[in-house]
Amino acid sequence: MRLILASASPRRLDLLGQIGVAPDAVDPADIDETPRKAELPALYAARVAAEKAALVAQRHPGALILSGDTVVAAGRRILPKAESEEEARACLSLLSGRRHRVLSAITLIDAEGRARHRLSTNVVIFKRLDRMEIDAYIASDEWRGKAGGYAIQGRAAGLIRAIQGSHSAIMGLPLYETRALLKAAGYLLD
Repeated sequence: MRLILASASPRRLDLLGQIGVAPDAVDPADIDETPRKAELPALYAARVAAEKAALVAQRHPGALILSGDTVVAAGRRILPKAESEEEARACLSLLSGRRHRVLSAITLIDAEGRARHRLSTNVVIFKRLDRMEIDAYIASDEWRGKAGGYAIQGRAAGLIRAIQGSHSAIMGLPLYETRALLKAAGYLLD
């Protein structure tokens, strides 16, 4: 049974390795990830994961297709994948001293074309960040391309007071849910 990872994220590939899964191929889906008007964060994450899987499934009939999307949400607001220092600084300033949600959606399309979906909802609480801490984190360049302008697996871990939920989901792939979906689809796991 072939497994295709529909993601360009090296973190998702590494996380799969933690549960002993090595996809047969990596085939990222290139879709428009622009949130729809008034789209709620959980619905957005689930929609994007499903759309990525559906697109890649067309290219690999009969294979298992695994996709994911991770969203950082402050209330009803979806934070961007920071591409500029200004975006990252705005995200970190907004998240400073408060709790926010990290929603990690996955979709698995099985060999018969049936889609299964899971959503992992997690809470992250940042310490109150002073200007020097934000400046130092910006200088690290870890924020680039990361949802909410930070990567929990890097230096930002020292700025996070608490998490509630799945650490792997906050990194980009909820491993418990992923393993359960793979097993349910008949994928052999250790």
